Amino acid sequence: VVTNGGVGIDHLDVPLISSFGVKVANTPDVVSDATADLAMGLLLASARKIVEGHLIAVDPKTSYLPLGLMGEEVTGSTLGIIGMGHIGYKIAQRSKGFDMRILYHNRNRRSAEDELAVGATYKNMDDLLKESDFVVLVVNLTAETTGLIGHRELSLMKPTATLVNVSRGLVVDQEALVEALQSGKIRAAALDVTHPEPLPRDHPLLSLHNVLITPHVGTNTYATVRKMVRRMVDNSVAAVKGLPVPDEVKLK
Repeated sequence: VVTNGGVGIDHLDVPLISSFGVKVANTPDVVSDATADLAMGLLLASARKIVEGHLIAVDPKTSYLPLGLMGEEVTGSTLGIIGMGHIGYKIAQRSKGFDMRILYHNRNRRSAEDELAVGATYKNMDDLLKESDFVVLVVNLTAETTGLIGHRELSLMKPTATLVNVSRGLVVDQEALVEALQSGKIRAAALDVTHPEPLPRDHPLLSLHNVLITPHVGTNTYATVRKMVRRMVDNSVAAVKGLPVPDEVKLK
């Protein structure tokens, strides 16, 4: 068995591995809370310019605190979630506490009960992009989602909107994103993922004032890593004993 920590298995050739009679497993549920927390942290930090504020506050040259460091209101804004799986749903739960209007797009629509529980409304992707103040990407990387957000999709977003990506860097056309950020087509981007990782030190995303980047740390909490390791061990032990692997990834 090949046991992967985390949800994404886009770095594994599952058909090839399976052709040798080897099973593949991941740890889907245990990473949801930590990743959802980080998504909200990125959203808040970008909206309220927390990093910029910190740099001003600790700068030895700062002699007074500026009144013009203005951010975007999160409470009561519209959030669009693209990818309403475990992590996307956790983000919706957290967003409800900010009285956000929650829109979502997913390959399969959630049940009416799930939608009602978080106050989420299903939308096609174009309408979601047009209406959202914050767009959060939480999709798996597949052939269909590679380049999902490009020039066309970014042009549909509000000029005051923020793109948050906690999925995979290849979901976004980064050249299109740079152009959208430079031209003001969107307000800002907050990214936990890029392609490649890390970006080349001369990449234009690194020099833009309206970009916040973290180094793919969505699952990096002590509690989550402990849970991931336990699940990886459970999957491995089950395979060795010839038992059903709890988190086996089935070929579709």
